[in-house]
Amino acid sequence: MRGSRAHLWFISPALFLMAVILLIPILIALGISFTNFSLGNSGAEFVGFKNYEQIFTRTTYEKMFGATFRYVFIVVPMTVGLGLGAALLINSLTRFGDVYKTIYFLPVMSALIAMAIVWEFAFHPTIGIINSTLERGCGTFLENWSWYAKGCEKTFPLWLNDRDYAIWTVSFIGIWQGFGFNMVLYLAGLTGIPKELYAAAEMDGAKSSWERFFLITWPMLGPTTVFVVTISFIRSFQVFDMVEAFYPQGGGPSKSVYVMMFAIYEKGIQQNLMGVGAAITVVFLLFVMLLTIFQRWLVERRTHYV
Repeated sequence: MRGSRAHLWFISPALFLMAVILLIPILIALGISFTNFSLGNSGAEFVGFKNYEQIFTRTTYEKMFGATFRYVFIVVPMTVGLGLGAALLINSLTRFGDVYKTIYFLPVMSALIAMAIVWEFAFHPTIGIINSTLERGCGTFLENWSWYAKGCEKTFPLWLNDRDYAIWTVSFIGIWQGFGFNMVLYLAGLTGIPKELYAAAEMDGAKSSWERFFLITWPMLGPTTVFVVTISFIRSFQVFDMVEAFYPQGGGPSKSVYVMMFAIYEKGIQQNLMGVGAAITVVFLLFVMLLTIFQRWLVERRTHYV
């Protein structure tokens, strides 16, 4: 390596693409974030940290951070847990495993904009199937258990238009759409676990499925879990299309679903405040980077590699 420069010819295309596609745009966004630049204006003035001061002092952006982290910390644990559970169940099946894989993976393959329209009709307060089913079930419950069902009423929330329920509803759809992807990753990890380890554990006294899971399966899935958690965090932070489909004019009721990607779109594209949009982008990238580094450090401390 020291005596030859041949290796530079092999890595230079990758380094060039990394610089053009990743590093240079980030540096440009960082530079714009210190200005009041907007498309159509002949020039831009340097405003220093004014854009960042707005982000960390105004109530609107406080709601943005709250909605983003609430969504992320609801969706990530649920998609990881459900993905692992579905993978374990399918891996234990002897028949129809491929059918269940296809069913669980269908939401991942579907266009989320189209599915958002379907969910919007499903959560409609009057004609939606969700409230209709709850009303029918509540009516049956009241009819048969009227002496016990004091809190069951035939009025249900406006799931997408109530600030107390909007973020939970959007998070539910995010979980539905995302856990199938994690399931496939965990299935790939399960196929790499040697069967001999389970036989050895059984000979050593691990008779129950729970004992074999905690002694063999979970430690051996450490590398897969690192990757799954990382990807889940990044995908959750990038949520946009579903929010834009439900609330095209502004982040849901009382900005309760005003996530960071939608704020970037609103400020940078809709309102043409490119400086503010770039500042939110830089903060977004920092949050994703710090959280990714932290969770990798936390998970890899207990990771067992084959």
